[in-house]
Amino acid sequence: MRTRVKICGFTRAEDALAAARLGVDAIGLVFYSQSPRNVSIARAAEITRVLPAFVSVVGLFVDAEPDWVRDVLAEINIDCLQFHGNESPEDCRLYAKPYIKAIRMRPGVDLDDIQAQYADAAGLLLDAYHSDVQGGTGNGFDWELITGNLSLPLILAGGLSPENAALAVQQVRPYALDVSSGVEAGKGIKDAEKMAAFIRKINQTT
Repeated sequence: MRTRVKICGFTRAEDALAAARLGVDAIGLVFYSQSPRNVSIARAAEITRVLPAFVSVVGLFVDAEPDWVRDVLAEINIDCLQFHGNESPEDCRLYAKPYIKAIRMRPGVDLDDIQAQYADAAGLLLDAYHSDVQGGTGNGFDWELITGNLSLPLILAGGLSPENAALAVQQVRPYALDVSSGVEAGKGIKDAEKMAAFIRKINQTT
């Protein structure tokens, strides 16, 4: 099966359009004020307006107030929600939308137990653990920590780049790769050549 590609943290419409033309499956928009890639509803509308058909839009939230999530959903055509904080399964189910639950990987994380809790998730996104930052660090994690019998789609994130994309596909065999800083010229500013190289490496490996 082809490995899907999500590029996260867009802040400019021209970058999102370039990614779509390169064949990205999904773009991620961050609605989290503490992130350098945070976008307003107005900016998110500018970005999504330029996207062609068949490019999914994923909205990323971190322990957000439900009213804020609903405000975003009222204005932006979000296909899938991504929860990157300590949201319970019940929190994730509030919005009648497909959702992805992000898991920060470290020794002792029981993926079998987690997938049982979030059994209706559209996927589990596995990212690097950092005590103070909820993702987007650019750091990777030991892929040997991915154990158990995962039945949910596995989305691999954390420290990915054109240099290790092929290895990630070969070693982990994920449903999708999710990259942000690894294809950037600066925080929130995507590099078209890096995005092209990332997608090309995955397509050549799948």
